[in-house]
Amino acid sequence: MRVEQVEQVDWVDVPAGVLRRGTPVDEVEAVAHRYADTGVPLEWYLKEAPRAEIRVPAFRIARTPVTAGQWARFAAATDQPAPRPSPADHPVIGVTWEAATDYCRWIGQRLGGLDVRLPTEDEWERAARGDDGREFPWGEEYRTGLANLVDLGIGTTTPVGSFPDGASPFGVLDMAGNADEWTSTLYAPYPGAPAEVPKTEDWAFDRHITRGGAFRHDRDLARCARRHGAYEPDLAAIGMGFRLAAPAA
Repeated sequence: MRVEQVEQVDWVDVPAGVLRRGTPVDEVEAVAHRYADTGVPLEWYLKEAPRAEIRVPAFRIARTPVTAGQWARFAAATDQPAPRPSPADHPVIGVTWEAATDYCRWIGQRLGGLDVRLPTEDEWERAARGDDGREFPWGEEYRTGLANLVDLGIGTTTPVGSFPDGASPFGVLDMAGNADEWTSTLYAPYPGAPAEVPKTEDWAFDRHITRGGAFRHDRDLARCARRHGAYEPDLAAIGMGFRLAAPAA
């Protein structure tokens, strides 16, 4: 007799609080200079401006991204194709935004009708940044070995949770590197953004904001404030994955 596996999510409770979102306008040039070796133009960092204090209600977020093993059970139950073969304990990557939201609905039903969804951009940044304006989930300074980014030279994903010293203030893991992560938020400039910031990103393959950077990305994408989109159609190469969010318990 086939026994159906019960899905479980390792939720982290993020309390209501104030997010110091983004980057002050007068600091953007210094940020661009600090990461000039990555080749990212100043205009890309301007999308983080201005700094604002945003009240974020309490919510839950998964400690790690959805894994390939978890996705495989969803795929078997729904005839959803596997986006890219990966070890079961690695993050699933190559996932479109639509497929990620389908997974959220599916697992929500299996968790008793829980309203599982993708995190908003503000929720994602609060989970990564905590109550202060830190640059990276673990603190102010970048340190090689706290996230799976291009400087490690691995060239592919690693098991989720492999970098516990890179945890955010709330204990959320893998918020930098390994798999880039979808949010539920469509790109738009922040209120009061500099005039140079584009109103839309029509060139993007998908205009939902992604966060965190993947294994093939540089350290600039590990920054808590860095916001970008899916600019290439090859989502497997980009390393696009996702994690779950839900209302506060």
